[in-house]
Amino acid sequence: MTPQQRTRLAAALATAGALSMTLLGPATHAGADPVRPDCPRGLACDWVPAAHEQTGDPADKETYGNYDTSDRPRTNKIRFIVLHDTEEDFDTTLKIFQNPLRQASAHYVVRSSDGHVTQMVKNKDVAWQAGNWYVNSHSIGIEQEGVAVDGAKWYTPEMYRSTAKLVRHLAAEYGIPLDRQHIIGHDGVPPTTASGTRNMHWDPGPYWDWNRFMALLGRPTVPTAPARGELVTISPDFKKNKQAFRDCEKGVDLPVQGSSAVPLHTAPSADAPLFSDPGLHPDGSPGTNCAADWGSKISATQRAVVADRVPGWTAIWWYGQKAWLRTPAHTRTTTPTAGYVVRPKKGRAEVPVLGVAYPEKSEYPADFADQRVGAPLGYTIKAGQSYPGGGEAPTGYFHAPTIDASYPYDHTYFRGGERYVTVQIGHRIAFVKASDVDIVRAR
Repeated sequence: MTPQQRTRLAAALATAGALSMTLLGPATHAGADPVRPDCPRGLACDWVPAAHEQTGDPADKETYGNYDTSDRPRTNKIRFIVLHDTEEDFDTTLKIFQNPLRQASAHYVVRSSDGHVTQMVKNKDVAWQAGNWYVNSHSIGIEQEGVAVDGAKWYTPEMYRSTAKLVRHLAAEYGIPLDRQHIIGHDGVPPTTASGTRNMHWDPGPYWDWNRFMALLGRPTVPTAPARGELVTISPDFKKNKQAFRDCEKGVDLPVQGSSAVPLHTAPSADAPLFSDPGLHPDGSPGTNCAADWGSKISATQRAVVADRVPGWTAIWWYGQKAWLRTPAHTRTTTPTAGYVVRPKKGRAEVPVLGVAYPEKSEYPADFADQRVGAPLGYTIKAGQSYPGGGEAPTGYFHAPTIDASYPYDHTYFRGGERYVTVQIGHRIAFVKASDVDIVRAR
């Protein structure tokens, strides 16, 4: 960045109002110096750098892979940890992240056989891993060797222990809450626009044992509220919760096996259609038992607000509607939980839901062209509904169009003054403006 560009940016800072910007120095090549991986003591961990290089004409600084340099958390706060599965074996995954033409990366990769961890992107930098630029900018991504539809045979005790130890370390280092609005799967990442919903990923899938994993984080699911409280945590016994899902891409039924997923229906009956996420099924067709159909199932350790109860069934608010799950007597499918819920302010008929927490357009400098703002996802929180609240989400947009900060405002983090709140709108988290909602303790 030239001195003239820096002078221009400094002037903009003085007039940006509620918006503040943090500038980064020139990018450095990952792996240029020996790097010590950021891992907890006692965890087998090494450093193998992901590619960070151009892939075409040297004059074209916009075509490159596989991550963006940053200076987190000094610039953009790290607020989420995203768990993935690789859909490849461990060695192939490392090769993919070392190939700049693949334009993908994660901060860490965990091996199935022994839980060995390889860090590939520094935590200060932004890996290309979540399919949502806002989440990328504010998260650390952990890839776990495995294939979602075959998860049970890939997700080993060694992997659970290593990933949990790593997540505990990172959460302590960056102040990330150990709850399921901040420790999320790739299937918990929201789309940035309504049209992008169908392209979102669904790993680590229904065979990742979230109860086991959260217990390893020191956050087991235990009752913390009265039995008839409105806020519950989904808590089926993984081994006993045997489900029949289908690999719809291959057209084959998967073996009936233990799962973290609990099917959701449109009415309190096993014969009722499965719930349909309107973003995933815009034609209004019913939900399916496809493993990849996240809208028709809720996962263990996710929280939900009770909308209704009848014997053997509980309705929850889910993507703006009621969804029903079986809760037979004398089971722990749900656990009463203390916490906070989000509901529309009095007088509001409904509140729009967003997939990002970007600044308002008016908060960007007038001469900055790429003024990213959030667009409604198509879901709303209606009057009378409540959803689990996950606390304040950082408001900001990280602008990084080139590999080396070649342009004005390049590698700049724009902070906004509008406050946003994280909500569990359905299987995925989302964001609402704090000015639109009340955050209250669950009854």
